[in-house]
Amino acid sequence: MKEVINSSWTDSITSVDIVIAMMVTTSVIVLWVSLLLLRVIRFYVKETINPTPFASADEKAQRQLEEEALQALQKKKPSIWTKLMQLKPISEEADLVMDHKFDGISELNNPTPAWFMALFYGTIIFGIGYLLNYHVFHYGKSQEEEYVTELQKAADDKLSFLASPENAASAVNENNIVLSKDAAVLKSGQALFATRCPPCHGDHAQGLVGPNLTDEYWLHGGKIKDVFKTIKYGVTEKGMISWEKSMSAQQISDIANYVLSLQGTNPAGPKAPQGNKE
Repeated sequence: MKEVINSSWTDSITSVDIVIAMMVTTSVIVLWVSLLLLRVIRFYVKETINPTPFASADEKAQRQLEEEALQALQKKKPSIWTKLMQLKPISEEADLVMDHKFDGISELNNPTPAWFMALFYGTIIFGIGYLLNYHVFHYGKSQEEEYVTELQKAADDKLSFLASPENAASAVNENNIVLSKDAAVLKSGQALFATRCPPCHGDHAQGLVGPNLTDEYWLHGGKIKDVFKTIKYGVTEKGMISWEKSMSAQQISDIANYVLSLQGTNPAGPKAPQGNKE
């Protein structure tokens, strides 16, 4: 009994699917026919309002010839690349052959490309303008004048910088440094000396590879400006490196003042005097 019911239910579903498929197909056909009829009606209405004039065989042939001539003209129209390069078609090559020949070889008189001529004349115009601007009317500055102006500006900026109170500490150099016995300065110089100078001058500046810094003899001058300059720029031929890129001007000033404060300390095991006595 159960199998009979299932078979009836399956047959019923199959029938419904067939009916739905037929209805969908019919709807599609009706839609297609409706669109076709609409197109026919539109054509009929258009021809009724504005009928197309009948063309004879001669008129059709004339129209076809005109279209072919137009297409041929469009094909012969040169492209932008052809215009820029001044290229000529092969059919016009005979008109470009020059009169002279050598060993049976002829030469074509090809024109210079338009882009090259534009660039050539453009450089001439630019050169004339440059000459008038810099050498005739002097509207612009020459390289020498610009160089002098930049040097003057740099000198003015330097003076302005040195005149500013907040930059006084960082503006110290070998020309304006003065000897200082300030305790804070000497303490800072001692700390800097202890981390940088002992490998060459010893822990107490008694001299190792480098000279003794506690005696009265100096290789490059014993004034505060001389010591500052030696530390700042170094003496590369004798192994003394430049410290201006690894220390600030104020730090170099502190070390220079500390070094001069060591005069007469007489550490143990001093190196023999070097240089001139000051």
